[in-house]
Amino acid sequence: MPEIVVQGNWDDTDIPNRRILITGATGLLGRAVYKEFKANHWHAVGCGFTRARPRFEQVNLLDVAAVHNLIQDFQPHVIVHCAAERRPDVVDSQPDAASQLNVAASGNIAKEAADVGAFLIYISTDYVFDGTNPPYKENDAPNPLNLYGKTKLEGEKAVLKNSEGAAVLRVPILYGEVESLEESAVTVMFDKVQFSNKSANMDHWQQRFPTYVKDVASICRQLAEKRMQDPSIKGTFHWSGNEQMTKYEMACAMADAFNLPSSHLRPITDSPVVGALRPRNAQLDCSRLQMLGIGQQTPFRIGIKESLWPFLTDKRWRQTVFH
Repeated sequence: MPEIVVQGNWDDTDIPNRRILITGATGLLGRAVYKEFKANHWHAVGCGFTRARPRFEQVNLLDVAAVHNLIQDFQPHVIVHCAAERRPDVVDSQPDAASQLNVAASGNIAKEAADVGAFLIYISTDYVFDGTNPPYKENDAPNPLNLYGKTKLEGEKAVLKNSEGAAVLRVPILYGEVESLEESAVTVMFDKVQFSNKSANMDHWQQRFPTYVKDVASICRQLAEKRMQDPSIKGTFHWSGNEQMTKYEMACAMADAFNLPSSHLRPITDSPVVGALRPRNAQLDCSRLQMLGIGQQTPFRIGIKESLWPFLTDKRWRQTVFH
């Protein structure tokens, strides 16, 4: 089946009858979600904005009419809303734009989803919590420390208000097969790991749970397929990797995975003084999904190897590692 979908030609006879729309399909998580559903016999359409063409529909999610037309034309059964401004320091510097995307657009997508009876999964964040009393269950009181967490929490409320049957899926720091190392707050450290001729300071204060986007994509699909059989599946859910690591520990694990030195990496145990406030430990309790029989957790060492080997500067090692 060709990748490019012509507008209005969605009723092609050989297309699977389960339709999914993915927003932010050009991003790190969106690409993984698109691949996961497509590989499991869903008819997937992705939309993006700056990087959309030729593979995905180009839609400005702030354009209410464009969003309405897309959803009315395609009539999706499921929408996974991945698009967001997810960089806390950018949200601080561009609060209005971030609020438009994270809150207003999310509420509007929820309204449109409800109109066509689509199950909406809104991707949210562990940063809705202040990190003082982990692990956090879905019904624990949120208390975001930074504006990013606040906009995502407002987005959750807008979604659940406009689409009573929607789901919110909170996830922590994500990594996966990136187009550039800067695309994930995990993979961006890899250059510092590889260039071992100069020492690099690494945060060893904030406790994180790095989570592989392929796992989150699988959770979204399992949740969608369960929901097709059971309409009571809705509300808020948590998913996360199960390994607690600081950025320093992630960097050491990367070095270890590729047999690189790590003695130049320096753990910094003070709380960071620059940038948006971060929660110390916003660990998510994933038992609600696990009790539904939903889950997938790839060990960090395996996921990070799959994600980073194309960025190895030592090409000899690259040739031997996966062949």
